[in-house]
Amino acid sequence: MRRYETTYILRPNLGEDQFTEIIDRTNAIITNDGGAIISLDRWGTRKLAYEIRKETLGYYIYFDYAAPGTTIKEMERIFRIDDRVLRFLTVKLAEAIDEESIAKATEEASEAAALKTAEEAGEDENDETEADEETDASDDDDDGDEDDDNSDDE
Repeated sequence: MRRYETTYILRPNLGEDQFTEIIDRTNAIITNDGGAIISLDRWGTRKLAYEIRKETLGYYIYFDYAAPGTTIKEMERIFRIDDRVLRFLTVKLAEAIDEESIAKATEEASEAAALKTAEEAGEDENDETEADEETDASDDDDDGDEDDDNSDDE
């Protein structure tokens, strides 16, 4: 088996059910041929650098996996047939990968995903704390010194 990564772009107006269907179908192709999914990231909707099939936005999906070379041919054949897939790109990362390396890479990917999730949760809490501090600061500015503005009138 070899290690690959594939990024593909779907039409953004499909809906979550169809995104999940395409992802599941792609994963099934890999696992049915004896491959293994190392990591899968949904990057979400992003603006395309240029218009593709009259679309200016696309839903990006990235996944890292180990599979035999014949699996890639089948997966890309299905991508070419499916009108919902705008573009795809597969890159070979390693010529050979064994079961131990797959398990180690999967564990590292899951740890990285957990760390990213924890950081995002921390950023959300910090954003809320900063918003509360800004509100408190704006309340402090209103200390009842309205008379200072009127003192010039006398």
